Amino acid sequence: MNYKRYWLALTVVILGSFAVLGTVGRKMISQAPPIPDVYTADGQLLFTGSTITDGQGVWQSIGGQEIGTIWGHGAYVAPDWSADWLHRESSILLDTWAQREGAANFAAVNAEQQAVLKARLVATIRTNTYEADANRVTLSADRVAAYRQLAAYYADVFAAGRKEYAIPQGALTNTAKQQQLAAFFWWSAWATSTNRPGATVSYTNNWPHEPLVGNEPTSGAVLWSIVSVVCLIAGIGGLVWWNSAREKEVVHGPYPARDPFLGLQPTPSQRATIKYFLVVVILWGVQILMGAITAHYGVEGQGFYGIPLDKILPYAITRTWHLQIAIFWIATSWLATGLYVGPAVSGHEPKYQRLGVNVLFVALVLVVGGSLAGEWFGIQQKLGNLWFWFGAQGFEYVDLGRFWQILLFVGLVLWLFLMVRSLKPAFKKNIEDKSLLALFLVSSVAIPTFYAAGLMYGQRSHLVTAEYWRWWVVHLWVEGFFEVFATVVIAFLFTRLKLLEIRSATRATLFSTTIFLSGGIIGTFHHLYFTGSGPAVIALGSVFSALEVVPLTLIGYEAWENLRLARPTEKAPWIASYKWPIYFFVAVAFWNLVGAGVFGFLINPPVALYYMQGLNLTPVHGHTALFGVYGMLGLGLTLFCLRALQPARRWKEGMLKGAFWCINFGLIFMVVLSMFPIGLMQASASIEHGTWYARSAEFLQTPTMQFLRWMRVPGDVLFAAGAAMLGWFVLGLLTGHSFEKDSTRGAKMVEVEERELVAQ
Repeated sequence: MNYKRYWLALTVVILGSFAVLGTVGRKMISQAPPIPDVYTADGQLLFTGSTITDGQGVWQSIGGQEIGTIWGHGAYVAPDWSADWLHRESSILLDTWAQREGAANFAAVNAEQQAVLKARLVATIRTNTYEADANRVTLSADRVAAYRQLAAYYADVFAAGRKEYAIPQGALTNTAKQQQLAAFFWWSAWATSTNRPGATVSYTNNWPHEPLVGNEPTSGAVLWSIVSVVCLIAGIGGLVWWNSAREKEVVHGPYPARDPFLGLQPTPSQRATIKYFLVVVILWGVQILMGAITAHYGVEGQGFYGIPLDKILPYAITRTWHLQIAIFWIATSWLATGLYVGPAVSGHEPKYQRLGVNVLFVALVLVVGGSLAGEWFGIQQKLGNLWFWFGAQGFEYVDLGRFWQILLFVGLVLWLFLMVRSLKPAFKKNIEDKSLLALFLVSSVAIPTFYAAGLMYGQRSHLVTAEYWRWWVVHLWVEGFFEVFATVVIAFLFTRLKLLEIRSATRATLFSTTIFLSGGIIGTFHHLYFTGSGPAVIALGSVFSALEVVPLTLIGYEAWENLRLARPTEKAPWIASYKWPIYFFVAVAFWNLVGAGVFGFLINPPVALYYMQGLNLTPVHGHTALFGVYGMLGLGLTLFCLRALQPARRWKEGMLKGAFWCINFGLIFMVVLSMFPIGLMQASASIEHGTWYARSAEFLQTPTMQFLRWMRVPGDVLFAAGAAMLGWFVLGLLTGHSFEKDSTRGAKMVEVEERELVAQ
């Protein structure tokens, strides 16, 4: 079959989308909020732009986005520091002016006087005094006094600690660094509230919601939210119409009578991947433990059931590890699957391939262990000025220090080299699946390429620059091309089992990849609505990210197809052996619709995200999409490869069945009983009072909110139980306790095989 038109469409989508992403991104960075020197009204230097940049480094070094948020990006226990500073400064100014009128504070004056003072506040805060030629901003005496008061307040927060913010005592005690941090917090709040030159909206498109200073959604946010919903409906209608009108074909024919993997001897490099899958399970267990501790800090603040754990593992570290380990184990499962599939596709084991797989494994262990240790030392302020290189960068999902980041990139390049050399012989054969093989290779090349985007900013880069490239890693690497890679891998596995026809699998994979990337690449902008961007980012991000949801509407069809593949027949009873790996793929389809589709689009329109950014509806989407889709996919691929490595041995499926349902229902309970209601209540508070209030201790420490936090326990316990069962099952594949007694093979042969597996 000729796939030329599919490749042409995919090429046009990729090239056109990246042209838009690059052009608009360059403009966004060039128009980022300036970093000025700040002067008092009488001409005295208050602090320099360099102090602000230094303060950003201080913020990153103590945890950055893992301890509160800036512009809505980060952790959810401590405040959003930009919204918090803005509200506190506004309140100080209003109280100061009211006291000059003879009142005790702003609340004590009558409504008419309050209206006058509010109007004065709006004029004061929103007027941009930036002088581009001199790169300076001038503050009134009242704003200078407010700055100094708040600088002292935040110095105390990080020196003395705050239980309600999960900030331990002594988080930051250096006086000079405290002053630098205050300058950065001021700048982040200033950018959210002062108007862009020649405009009536702030540098962050009026985010956060703060009624005191007139921060309300822009007309563009409202308009493009409506347009995005219309585009979503039109896209769904068009896709359903196309699916209904197209000629239905048989995507799988008569199944073979025996397992195609039966009798095939795994190559040395394929056997060497087993250790990767063991690491996947171990890292997943550690990540769950860190997640439980992190969630509990929201209740107890500075301890874990009375144990003063924050002295050793403060919130900033447990959350950093929780997110970073998630990326590690999910990526490891996919990379290991690629290493397994390569020789299976080509039927060729390159010389020294096993050595390469083992070297890559050592590099992986080094990066994981080294980066986690470095993050602990860095956040504990034990690395000095080396924090950026060997500690924690302070950005979500790319927290690891630059040295470890470079090592990981080198490891990915080595992985690509191993993939290419194992796939190369297949291209020399006259085989039907060359197009599928080519897409496999393209997606493999994209994995190290797009991870390299995380190296495009430096220690002193502007926050907008760092955020732009960070989302290339999170959205395009994790959510984009890794998903394409995994889709192709699944297609290869199913075609090798002869459950799918190569022609149908190739066409479906090329089409779905084109549809997904047509919205997914430019849709990266939906993470950047309020990150120092302009109106073009809101328009493009809202429309194209809505189109990302369109293909998910047919995900039920994919789920039922996978379920059908998992059903054994009289002529092919062996299919039952792959039931549970395929069930994990079905779970991927379910969570793709719920997590990425429903919960993703809930916070996707600009006007919705305006009120919800930085609130608990974001981790609702994060948990159900990141773990529900990519985590489940990693577990499914792990089980599939472990199954294919020993197709002749029957699994004891009771433990695996319990693990599957506990994991899925645990995730459901975690979301429905706790995170989702907390997020809804926060969204209501944000709409009514402002972002600062939805993130404040006054709101989050109420009995109702504490009760909802405790309601995570049932889901967490069930989820952890499922993980433990899955871990025990995988361990049993090495020890033998996860296999049924095999009467068709001698005990000695089984024993020899088990020793070989352990040795690998």
